[in-house]
Amino acid sequence: MDYDNNNIFSKIIRGDIQCEKIFENEHVLSFMDIMPQVNGHCLVVPKSPSIGLLDADPAVFAPLFSAVQHIGNAVKFAFNADGITIMQFNGEAAGQTVFHLHVHILPRITGIPLKPHNGTMEDVEIIKKNGNLIRNALIRLAP
Repeated sequence: MDYDNNNIFSKIIRGDIQCEKIFENEHVLSFMDIMPQVNGHCLVVPKSPSIGLLDADPAVFAPLFSAVQHIGNAVKFAFNADGITIMQFNGEAAGQTVFHLHVHILPRITGIPLKPHNGTMEDVEIIKKNGNLIRNALIRLAP
């Protein structure tokens, strides 16, 4: 499979499609998942093109996972979570639906199950509210 420069995450990175942005630097972009499995479900994507973890330039990993750690801590704080689930899928058989490398961050609270990722979009006001919670946590946790 060749990388598709018109996949939805490429369009978001280019600014062709809006997102509820949480964090951005020269290497990565983080934004809210519009079909969250739990409140606070967000994504971190590298700006460089790759289909998944297995074909990515290894130079992508340090800034990507540094951002995942930084945002994961903010998500845990923002949602007073008991834990964080980090997910990354490679290939359709593994559950990947957008073929641009991305990492899911989900705050987990004991006893609250994940909703299915069934294509149901969340209310935009809830997505904005959750994005604000995470951005505020990033500010509070800044060194």
